[in-house]
Amino acid sequence: MSPKKYFVLIIDDHPLITEAYETALKYYNRHNPNVEFLVNTAHDCDSGRRLIKKALKSNKHNYIVFIDINLPKSKDGKILSGEDLGLLAKELLPNLRIVVSTTLNNNYRVHGILKSINPEGFLIKNDITPLELLHTIQTILKDPPYYSKTVIKLLRDQVVNDFILDQYDRKILHELSIGTRMKDLPSVLPLSSAGIEKRKRNLKRMFNVKKLDDRQLLITAKEKGFI
Repeated sequence: MSPKKYFVLIIDDHPLITEAYETALKYYNRHNPNVEFLVNTAHDCDSGRRLIKKALKSNKHNYIVFIDINLPKSKDGKILSGEDLGLLAKELLPNLRIVVSTTLNNNYRVHGILKSINPEGFLIKNDITPLELLHTIQTILKDPPYYSKTVIKLLRDQVVNDFILDQYDRKILHELSIGTRMKDLPSVLPLSSAGIEKRKRNLKRMFNVKKLDDRQLLITAKEKGFI
C-alpha cells in the first residue's frame, strides 16, 4: 500500500523554526512510513502566497500549512500578516490542516486567531520544542486540534472567570491597551463615542474598577486574561 501523501507548506521568516519543522517532519516520516511529506518553504507573505497558489495547481489533495502569524505584509499590501495567508489557504486548498505559530501570547490575539482561522494546531513559539512539534504533527493528522501549553493556559484563564465580553468589549480593551485614544475608537469600531463610553463604564463596573482613568481597568482585564 502506497503512503498517504501530504503537500506541506512551511511559511516562516525564522530559519531555525523552519528547520525545526522540517526535522520533525522527517523524523515522523521515518517512524511512520505510511505517510509521506512533500515539503516546500517560504519566508514572507509574497512567497507564501505564491506557494499556496502553486499548491492549488498541484495534483495533491491533502495539505498541511505551518504558518507564522507575525510575517511582514506583502509588497502590494493585500496580505497584511500570516493570518491573512491562513485565511487565503483555507479558501483555496481542500483537505487542509493549518498549524499557526506566533510570539504573541495575549488573550485578545489568541481568541481572534482561533475565531478567524480555527487552526488544527496553535503554537506559541516559546513553547516549541522538538517533542512539541512531533506531538503537533501526530495530533493534527489523527485527532486535531493541538494547542501548546500557553494557548491552553490563556483559554483556561478566560473560561474560569465569570465575565462575558463580546467582540466589541474585547476590541475596546485591546485598542486601549495599545494606546489608542478614546476619541479615535469610533474610527476602528462600528460604534458611536457615546456607545463606546457606555461600554467602558460597564467594563469598569464588571471588573469592579473604581478609578476614573483606564489604567486599573487595563491591569484588571490583563490579570483576568482578556488582553
